[in-house]
Amino acid sequence: MRIGQAVDIHQLCNGRDLILGGVKIEHEKGLLGHSDADVLTHAIMESVLGALALGDLGKHFPDTDPKYKGVSSMVLLEHVYHLMDEKGYKIGNIDSTILAEKPKMAPYIQKMRENIASILHCNVDKISIKATRGEKLGFVGNEEGILSMAVCLLEEK
Repeated sequence: MRIGQAVDIHQLCNGRDLILGGVKIEHEKGLLGHSDADVLTHAIMESVLGALALGDLGKHFPDTDPKYKGVSSMVLLEHVYHLMDEKGYKIGNIDSTILAEKPKMAPYIQKMRENIASILHCNVDKISIKATRGEKLGFVGNEEGILSMAVCLLEEK
């Protein structure tokens, strides 16, 4: 077994879609980033890369490379899945949390779980996604950004 953990943060801004777990969420702001800035999927990918001791997202998908400009994080997650598969591992489970003041995440979480499980070739019951607010404190509470954390357990196939 191998364990990985990660945190990812992106700034909220006007003029961008809010994408989390591959789901477009209705909101007046989106996340700023080179790709689609899907902070949840980024944390999950980086936790898997960490468990495999393969470095961080920037090593695999540099923001200086134009081919990643605006790319869906679901495409990147598929690449991470193949790295995991080639190393002889499968998902044991993933536990993740989204920290966002608004909007409410509950209506979207099941679809996020399904999207991530599909790409990682595992049952949806192995993917946990929770959400909490910033309670008006800090950059999350002040609606300046969204943070996501993830922990994964990988098992040998």
